[in-house]
Amino acid sequence: MGPLQGIRVIDMTTVLMGPYATQMLGDYGADVIKVESLEGDVTRLIGPTRHPGMGPVFLNTNRNKRSICLDLKKPAGREAVLRLTETADVLIYNVRPQAMARLDLGYDVVAKRNPRLIYAGVFGFGQDGPYAAKPAYDDLIQGATGLPALMAQTSDGMPRYVPNALVDRIVGLTAVGAICASLVHRDRTGRGQRVDIPMFETMAGFVLGDHMGGLTYEPPLDKGGYARHLSRDRRPYKTADGYICVIVYNDKQWESFFKATGRDDLRADPKFATFAGRATNIDTVYGELARIFETRTTAEWQELLTTADIPVMPMHDLASMLADPHLAATGYFPVVAHPTEGPIRSMKVSARWSETPAETVRLAPRLNEHGEEILREAGFSAQNIATMIGEGVTRPAPAMKD
Repeated sequence: MGPLQGIRVIDMTTVLMGPYATQMLGDYGADVIKVESLEGDVTRLIGPTRHPGMGPVFLNTNRNKRSICLDLKKPAGREAVLRLTETADVLIYNVRPQAMARLDLGYDVVAKRNPRLIYAGVFGFGQDGPYAAKPAYDDLIQGATGLPALMAQTSDGMPRYVPNALVDRIVGLTAVGAICASLVHRDRTGRGQRVDIPMFETMAGFVLGDHMGGLTYEPPLDKGGYARHLSRDRRPYKTADGYICVIVYNDKQWESFFKATGRDDLRADPKFATFAGRATNIDTVYGELARIFETRTTAEWQELLTTADIPVMPMHDLASMLADPHLAATGYFPVVAHPTEGPIRSMKVSARWSETPAETVRLAPRLNEHGEEILREAGFSAQNIATMIGEGVTRPAPAMKD
């Protein structure tokens, strides 16, 4: 089911960026064939695990996929991939394009087998600049697009990476949009195309969309940066017994805040009275809010602010998020029975469609779990498959438990 039902994706990605994108395509209904090396995606090894090769990062980034392992350095492995592309709509990879060319699986080769194919690459840098052949990882791109510098500016002066694979997931999301747009074009024209989704350029736009500031103009009006985001006091507020996340943003919310807290003095202060005044004096505003929120408990603030219709949320940690009443009510964290891993906590597809509901139909696969099934669909005989196993091009089907 799902809006992409009938679309077949050959997933030649590993780690997080590409698998996150292809999991989303699978969540939306596409048939995703995950092509792995004989050793499997390295994220299978990131623990803790109940069984080798089935770690939580892999489990949470590879549902709704089928797994086949192939040695692409052997001609028979390469030919198997080309056979798979003949009935596919999308091929997505996340190595450098030069590596695909060395495997003789570049766009010019693959398009001859299937000119309707969308050939999507998620990799470090656009191919028309001096960084074209450089390797790229999430941390490197965070640094190159200013995130650690911004983190330093808002805290103790020490540059730090965001504690999340932010780049991988944002570029993965961008890839999903680019692929779906390419499928629309293909359906209109009958022609496939190559699509490049570079990490550096994608994240440069993501970060500078907020922080270009006066650098937007030529000559520049300032050194860039969005003052509200860069205020050191833009953080969860300490209460009398914990922390709370609040934003008082527009004039209506501030008027409600003045009434709820009895702070008529702030209503009369030009630094607080208007949007322009608050924007110009954002550090002063956040500093005063920090002092105000320390005067009551978290529960008292939750009740007061909710009644006043002022945006407020709890500050969760990872464990308390699992018990959030809204996520519990929406069934966001179903505990499901994995055929080899036992009960695991999954996450629902967040988007909702009225006509094409999308649900999880496959949990993350064991390495090569569907290899023989996929090869048979591509026209390989039982003898062909046995020969490929014997020659080390692929592996036998896995036992139910490793």
